[in-house]
Amino acid sequence: MTGRLIERMRLRNDSLLAEVVPQVGGGLARLDWLGGAQPEPVLRALPADVEGIPLPGQLACFPLLPWSNRMAPSGFMFEGDRHVPAPNRDGEPCPIHGDGWQQPWQVSSRTDTSLLLTLARADAGPFSYHAGLRYTLDGPALLVDLAVTNTGAAALPFGIGLHPWMPDPGGAVLHAAAASVWMSGADKLPVERGAVPLPWRFDVPAALPPDGVDHVFEGWPGRARIAWPARGVSLEIEADMDYFILYAPPGRDFFCFEPVDHPINAHNLAGYPGLSVLAPGATLRRRCVFRGGPA
Repeated sequence: MTGRLIERMRLRNDSLLAEVVPQVGGGLARLDWLGGAQPEPVLRALPADVEGIPLPGQLACFPLLPWSNRMAPSGFMFEGDRHVPAPNRDGEPCPIHGDGWQQPWQVSSRTDTSLLLTLARADAGPFSYHAGLRYTLDGPALLVDLAVTNTGAAALPFGIGLHPWMPDPGGAVLHAAAASVWMSGADKLPVERGAVPLPWRFDVPAALPPDGVDHVFEGWPGRARIAWPARGVSLEIEADMDYFILYAPPGRDFFCFEPVDHPINAHNLAGYPGLSVLAPGATLRRRCVFRGGPA
């Protein structure tokens, strides 16, 4: 695939420019706010000169389904049966992010400001599903609508999330309230839920912790704002989800604020918190809104 340029499908209005790469997990290659003197990225952009097929982790954002983040290597029990998804990332013993992010999606319809993608995973296991992903520009907002339908023969717990990558962590100010945080063990799976430590509290706008953070936060009201005062731009995020994952590794030029509808390894937590048990033919739908604006 060396030398092959990926297809970037552009959506644009007076406020936003988005590029979608259907064949790379249905992800976004960029999202720029156009309301200032020059375009400003509110999500980290995939460079224009990248050749070949990039990894999803190089993108601006990609969808997470039929679950988010890590699951224990032993899989999970549901209604008396054990289901063990295979590991799907080199060097990672846990299956991670489901598998929608690693598949080429199909374009079902397109306009200048909207794009509908679909993905059929009838031969996948243990989750057999059909997914839809719609990107729509509406003024200064990008609406991302995700849906997943259980096409398997038995009910299973499904979940949805998004994995956006933001630029310039040193200049960012985050405002996102949370009631608690799940602390993780050495395997990065949750161990216990507790109060949010002061350096990780963003119920009032605050800079990201310089020593890093990589945890899932619970009790999120579904609204967040990231501002970059030096660049004069901001990004508001709204989602019908109760959790977010904040991944801000020290010394890197990016961070991730991931809206998700369940905690990490929820399939192995009591009551499958946040997950939706879908009977055959049932559908789970979620929406996330990214709204660009001035700082």
